[in-house]
Amino acid sequence: MLKIVFMGTPAFSVPILKRLIDTHTVLAVVTQPDRPVGRKRLLTPSPVKEEAQKHGIPVLQPEKIRKQYEDILAFAPELIVTAAYGQIVPKAVLDAPPYGCINVHASLLPKYRGGAPIHQAIIDGEKQTGISIMYMTEKLDAGAVLSQQAVAITDEDDVQTMHDKLSAIGADLLEKTIVALEQGTIEAVAQDEDKATFAPNIKREQEVLDWHKPARALFNQVRGMRPWPVAYTLINGNRLKVWEANEIAGEHEREPGEILAATKQGIDVACGNGTILRLTVVQPAGKKAVLANHLLQGAHPFQVGKRLGEGHE
Repeated sequence: MLKIVFMGTPAFSVPILKRLIDTHTVLAVVTQPDRPVGRKRLLTPSPVKEEAQKHGIPVLQPEKIRKQYEDILAFAPELIVTAAYGQIVPKAVLDAPPYGCINVHASLLPKYRGGAPIHQAIIDGEKQTGISIMYMTEKLDAGAVLSQQAVAITDEDDVQTMHDKLSAIGADLLEKTIVALEQGTIEAVAQDEDKATFAPNIKREQEVLDWHKPARALFNQVRGMRPWPVAYTLINGNRLKVWEANEIAGEHEREPGEILAATKQGIDVACGNGTILRLTVVQPAGKKAVLANHLLQGAHPFQVGKRLGEGHE
């Protein structure tokens, strides 16, 4: 059993921490400082901190780890494991453990380095993604890869389903990788920099549906933004979040964004290249998400011929 310091922050990291607690000695957990959450801006601990506290594990929360890392080194870990920690770890920490510092990353590196690999893989229409476990370096997600496991992405998947699959697979693969590290039976393989792609944190403008794009691209965008931050368009200048949608068969010669039909099946919208996207679960501004056909039972703004995406919030 190795003596490990674990570094992570969101819910994705929790199953990985749990597995380490079951199989090794977790000396301490390093996570982001408590942050204000919700409308009341209540100071809230990270999911990783909450899990560590359940097990009585010491928690460190440096605001800037580049300057505040001496307490981590004081634990003298044999191995440091990171998973979606959220800060660049300084060289002094990376070099300290005899077994090094390894990271569990939710993509098949060198593709999708950065903070939103699950979102971006779905948005890009990838048929698979996966988990990579690699040595940490000071360059973002650029270290040599120890192990990888691919996972299929289906049309039914969204960020939440892939998050859950990849988190569980990450815990399993990490356990096998650490065993191989201890036994000296694994070699790290350098990443091909020429094949590197990036998935930075989602920006506000990426949430907006551009109706000039083909329906398939918008279908992927809706899935790649669910359940957070949720893709949206405008109707009468008000935000309309789109939670669920489907590309449907058919052609049109209408302007992108124009409503073609509003029936119990959903709201059909003209997209680029003559394609059609059917909105099935939507959320008008200030209201809850509902099946689109529920909105059509009373007075509603989804008249055929109206164009979505026009106006200002």
